[in-house]
Amino acid sequence: MASIPYKIFLSENEIPKQWLNLRAAMKNKPAPMLDPETKQPVTFEQLQRVFCDELARQELNETDLYIDIPEGIIDFYKMFRPSPTIRAYNLERELGTPAHIYYKYEGANTSGSHKLNSAVAQVYYAKEQGITSLTTETGAGQWGTALAMASAFYGVDLTVYMVKGSAMQKPHRKEVIRTFGAEVIPSPSMTTEVGRRINEKFPNTTGSLGCAISEAVEKATTTENCRYVLGSVMNHVLLHQSIIGLEAKAALQKYGVYPDIVIGCAGGGSNLGGLIAPFAVDKINGTHNPEFLAVEPSSCPSLTRGSFVYDYGDTGHMTPLIKMYTLGSEYIPASSHAGGLRYHGMNSVVSQLYDDGLMKATSYKQTEVFDAATTFAKVEGILPAPESSHAIRAAMDEALRCKETGEEKVILFGLTGTGYFDMPAYEQVNNGTMTDYVPTDDEIKKSIESLPKF
Repeated sequence: MASIPYKIFLSENEIPKQWLNLRAAMKNKPAPMLDPETKQPVTFEQLQRVFCDELARQELNETDLYIDIPEGIIDFYKMFRPSPTIRAYNLERELGTPAHIYYKYEGANTSGSHKLNSAVAQVYYAKEQGITSLTTETGAGQWGTALAMASAFYGVDLTVYMVKGSAMQKPHRKEVIRTFGAEVIPSPSMTTEVGRRINEKFPNTTGSLGCAISEAVEKATTTENCRYVLGSVMNHVLLHQSIIGLEAKAALQKYGVYPDIVIGCAGGGSNLGGLIAPFAVDKINGTHNPEFLAVEPSSCPSLTRGSFVYDYGDTGHMTPLIKMYTLGSEYIPASSHAGGLRYHGMNSVVSQLYDDGLMKATSYKQTEVFDAATTFAKVEGILPAPESSHAIRAAMDEALRCKETGEEKVILFGLTGTGYFDMPAYEQVNNGTMTDYVPTDDEIKKSIESLPKF
């Protein structure tokens, strides 16, 4: 065991030069997005009104397996990529498991997360098109931080609608975003028409990603030469995040192993979809048969308790309809420290894979997740983000099952970000005051009843 390296870095020259478009490999394609008025598939021209042209093309592309990464994006990637794939020897010893645990660490950049992978691409395409300003939403603040970094680098103005609950829990994350020059507005706000409607309907709400998306879309569509960019859920975001899985697969090949199970936290689905992408292609083509496990919070269980139907991507019903596992676009989850996972629906690719039985899903309570996070921090020396800690919890449980059965499975999970802006959460853990919330069946049923009928 000692002869196997602890950490493997790819060289700068081994950064993937193409993204992997998982949809092109799928035999059962995700259903198309629909115009909510005509119920017909959305066109490039319709997406063009909200997204940059190249992002709209990528969103609709389900034929090209590989899409070239422009040199201007690769040059930025070289500042923080490739990221390491690490063998968690200390965690293995702590658990007493025969399993081999690896994690792909995406937190070693200033944004502290995987979000920079897509932020760089989206701002690059906006700059190339001549767009002068962008709007977006952010939950825990990692996407907002990453986008603010990219916007500052390329010289594009940015307005970030940050989920109000997260803005209160993570004031320092908000200040990092502002330091890079972006404007931060807690959402739902009174600065947009949709924000005012949401505040009237849900007084004193802590908001949700669905609320923040509605405000960002309204701002983009009512501002000259402005576009909206999104940190998860959309297929072009999953495409950009495939660089995680491509690098992880290349690094594991250097270790001489192939994963039996790949685990990722799941909110909108981009990091999970990106991590599993090359392994899912292998599974679809029949060359390997890895298991995939999506891990979500019990407070927002779209895969494990949602419905696979067409729904809006936002609370204000301004986006196209997406066929996905959803809790209903008007579902506002209880405030939790995993702000990046508080989204009512799941990416259409991830949803289709799950519905086709190619992926499993589970959920955990907040206290269970932070118990795993503190264990991981103590033995591996990295303080993980609450979102990433969902994957850690599941990986630990899989490893403990291997301890019971004696199986030497290879487990790969995504450590998507750091938790250094989540100290209020860790303070609650240390003080023994952290609580859990699990929605009742009636709450979910009520939200599901608000789904569009057609």
